[in-house]
Amino acid sequence: MIGGGLAGLSSAVALADAGLQVRLIEKRPHLGGRATSYTLPDGSEVDNCQHVTLGCCTNLADFYERVGAADKIRFYDKLYFVDAKGRRSTIEAAPLPPPLHMMPSFLFFGALTFADKRGIAKAMLAIATAGGEPPDVEGVSMLDWLRRMKQTTSAIERFWRVVLVSALDEELAQTDARYGIDVFWKAFLGSKTGYRVGIPVVPLADLYNGCRDSIVRKGGEVRMRANVREIRVSDKQFAAAVLADGTEIAADGCICAVPQNEILALLPAELTGADGPLEGVRNIKSSPITGVHLWYDRKVMTEPFLTLLDHTTQWVFNKSELSGDDAGAKKEEGQYLQLVISASYDLVAKSRQEIIDLCVRELAEVLPATREAKLVKATVIKEVNATFSPGVGVDRFRPPQQSPVRNLVMAGDWTRTGWPSTMEGAVRSGYLAAEALLAGLGKPAKLLRPDLPFEGLSKFWASRRAGAQR
Repeated sequence: MIGGGLAGLSSAVALADAGLQVRLIEKRPHLGGRATSYTLPDGSEVDNCQHVTLGCCTNLADFYERVGAADKIRFYDKLYFVDAKGRRSTIEAAPLPPPLHMMPSFLFFGALTFADKRGIAKAMLAIATAGGEPPDVEGVSMLDWLRRMKQTTSAIERFWRVVLVSALDEELAQTDARYGIDVFWKAFLGSKTGYRVGIPVVPLADLYNGCRDSIVRKGGEVRMRANVREIRVSDKQFAAAVLADGTEIAADGCICAVPQNEILALLPAELTGADGPLEGVRNIKSSPITGVHLWYDRKVMTEPFLTLLDHTTQWVFNKSELSGDDAGAKKEEGQYLQLVISASYDLVAKSRQEIIDLCVRELAEVLPATREAKLVKATVIKEVNATFSPGVGVDRFRPPQQSPVRNLVMAGDWTRTGWPSTMEGAVRSGYLAAEALLAGLGKPAKLLRPDLPFEGLSKFWASRRAGAQR
């Protein structure tokens, strides 16, 4: 197993549970890949970026259960929004059958006009009545589809963009419409609980403590700070992984769970070069995410989290409350906030101080208490290659988990999972990779968990769509 991110960890744990002896090799000194946490020189522990799960992420939930981390995720039934004027709005489910369960909150969403809401309702109905697959979206960007649905500029900027850029880490003009539609169908329209936000109450690295134990307890090994420089192939079959020091590690099979821009350097050129079976992987681009961490000398925020409208900053997380440290924070009269900016292309070239200044100005508009508070310290973490970009038509470049080499399998959110670049997508790839490897070893098993069942009218529309496709 090469790579200790979510894709590698989920496949490694699943294989260990299936009775295989797993050797996991990770080049970093920590597990979790791009969804982990770090300790700063002053002892503060920060996530590289706040990652959240949703109720519709069934495979991620299964993974957390496997490694004993399910109780470290706190779910919220209410979503909090704030616009540039400081007006708060919330979204939560009502006791109505899907997709009507969101309608009451939506009607009272203060940042949208009647014209905005009417257009959004029309687009939502088009998604729901088509069972999540409205016609003629092939090769269309999400922005083009929204314009086709006659969405107002305000609705696009204050609703669709706010949700989708955060969920998919890409701008609407660059996002394949199918991915954007899937977010609303699976999270907001298909079931009552798909939209629920789950936030870790511990640093991200602490979620993976059970992974090492699960692998080692079943006779496996987790090796850190070991860099693989080459995957050796012989007679179209996996032969060995070659480390930077020249050590060769042979095995009956291998799952390579590294980002798409890294796997190209590991595999033989005949696979990844011009006219090779994995040549298309070179066309899968990356998108950046920026995390900003701010410590104030007093309490400045009461909500557990906020989604910002009309700002560069997209999410603000009240880490003092979310981590369970709120009582201690009150005693010390301080508060720690983490801000997240997805698809942060405009921030990549900016300095740390420029980004901090921008975020502090924006917080002053929506959290008035920050105007008088003292910023004690701040840090910025840029993930330039945070996720793969769900660009229009990108699926034709995403390979299946089984590589052209026997007993060499690939995992990563960028492989063909049916999902965009989310933690759920990474775990799905890990389970699919484990299934492929087990099948190649003559030990077939079903690991992938089904999506949440559809409910209410959405169940009827989904069944009608499935019937029409048979």
